[in-house]
Amino acid sequence: MEETPVEAPTQTPIADVVDVLVHVLEIEDRRDTIDAGTPLLGELPELDSLAVVELAVSLEERFGIVIDDEDFTGEIFDTVGTLAAFVEAKTRGA
Repeated sequence: MEETPVEAPTQTPIADVVDVLVHVLEIEDRRDTIDAGTPLLGELPELDSLAVVELAVSLEERFGIVIDDEDFTGEIFDTVGTLAAFVEAKTRGA
């Protein structure tokens, strides 16, 4: 019986969100220190109100989602993990 090849998993949503985050905030030099538990609002000085808007636009473009005004909550932008979970839910149409 021939085995079906298993495709390598694609980048995790967290890795994709980190890609967008480090690009928007221009913090590529700190990429290795950013993971799901990394706090965002109030912790990353680069993430000011304008950067939040830029990040949202970049996430919309990268993932083909729409982020509504009511989605801009502290819970969504609490950590990289909460932001990635939000993006994943949006891409699934939740």
